[in-house]
Amino acid sequence: MSSCNYELIKDGWFREINDKSFPGQGLELKVEKVLYHSESEFQDILVFQSATYGNVLVLDGIVQATERDEFAYQEMITHIPLYAHRNPRNVLIVGGGDGGVLREVVKHSCVDKATLVEIDESVIKLAQKYLPGMACAFENEKVQIKLQDGFQFLRDVAEKPEQRYDVIITDSSDPEGPAEAFFQKEYFQLLHSALKEDGVVIAQASENVWLNLDYIRDLVASASSVFARAEYCYTTVPTYTSGQLGLIVCTKTENTNLKHAARHPSDGEQSQMRYYNAQMHSASFVLPTWAHQRIYRP
Repeated sequence: MSSCNYELIKDGWFREINDKSFPGQGLELKVEKVLYHSESEFQDILVFQSATYGNVLVLDGIVQATERDEFAYQEMITHIPLYAHRNPRNVLIVGGGDGGVLREVVKHSCVDKATLVEIDESVIKLAQKYLPGMACAFENEKVQIKLQDGFQFLRDVAEKPEQRYDVIITDSSDPEGPAEAFFQKEYFQLLHSALKEDGVVIAQASENVWLNLDYIRDLVASASSVFARAEYCYTTVPTYTSGQLGLIVCTKTENTNLKHAARHPSDGEQSQMRYYNAQMHSASFVLPTWAHQRIYRP
């Protein structure tokens, strides 16, 4: 068993310190019990029970989800593109082995099929065991699971014009290790090829305006060189470093208004959501003046 992540637990506290992604700062959570720790074929995986955030999933030393605040991320990365689309029926999720995005996708009655592509099956199995509130939709009749590399899956789709998606959600980890390819121009080009003409793509942008604004500017510029529209928005998640996580939303058509919901949740759908609503959808695109100018002005 690897000792990598145990080195991040000292005196009963887990410490997330990553000077490459989050220079000069870190995150600490009090640990009640280590539930699992090992190296999969692709990454270092740690699951622990925290004192105040429930069970916590950590990949390569970076917090991916906690039971207490995961919904703030899962709901926004899912419902922004799905409600920006007038009739999403066929949805692709790249990554997201913890099942949180999948749980949110199947809440939409209009969705007929949800395909999840995850390279690391161990993440799915561990989520089912330790994060059952997230991993509750894997057996849903709408769901299809593909255990393979997401990048290669999209390359294969590009060669099949009949296989296109209404919404594509990239729920990757941060741009290191197996997820690094998801933050490059070629990936946006593959997403463009796999998307229907009126489709919507969303990807977690890794950074937020408080951490690396130039990175966000470059990422938006890269997406804008491929898609007709590319917009940056964010959600607030306490256990992501600095409490915010960026999302980049793209579409092939100029007339798709990503910043406002084309559909609103039904009463039944809204009752299942704790973070997302139509007002929050629009508000998530409103940026502080300095950030907006830096991201969108040449």
